Amino acid sequence: MKIVCKHPTAHRDYNFEEKYEAGLVLKGSEVKSLRDNSASIKESFGLIKNGEVYLLNSYIAPYEAANVFNHDPKRTRKLLLNALEIKRLIGKTNIKGYTLVPLKIYFKDGIAKLEIALAKGKKTHDKREDIKKRDANREMEKAIKRSLKH
Repeated sequence: MKIVCKHPTAHRDYNFEEKYEAGLVLKGSEVKSLRDNSASIKESFGLIKNGEVYLLNSYIAPYEAANVFNHDPKRTRKLLLNALEIKRLIGKTNIKGYTLVPLKIYFKDGIAKLEIALAKGKKTHDKREDIKKRDANREMEKAIKRSLKH
């Protein structure tokens, strides 16, 4: 599995309920650009419209060798999910506070896939608590290492 790009702040900003693996409907020049690791999903999000799931605001750089046949870097891309998964996502995203967050784009057996999560945004105080827990764990690990050395 070759990871093309990850969402850099997703784990900091969201609590994940469920994760899904979705296929991407891409053009040829987009696939070649993804193989060159020329993509970003930092500002992107998932949207459900007419019973189908779309990825908005994702950026896949234009492929240099495609010249005239190149794609629009910020175009809306359709995601391929199972019908039951889409129905479940429709029900969950109608609940206030839930959103579809793309986590990473990767190649699995030569096919481009997107890991998308049903997530709820963290509040500022939740983020602070996560930072405190991480710092406390780091201090405990340092203390353990120091005690093992002596």
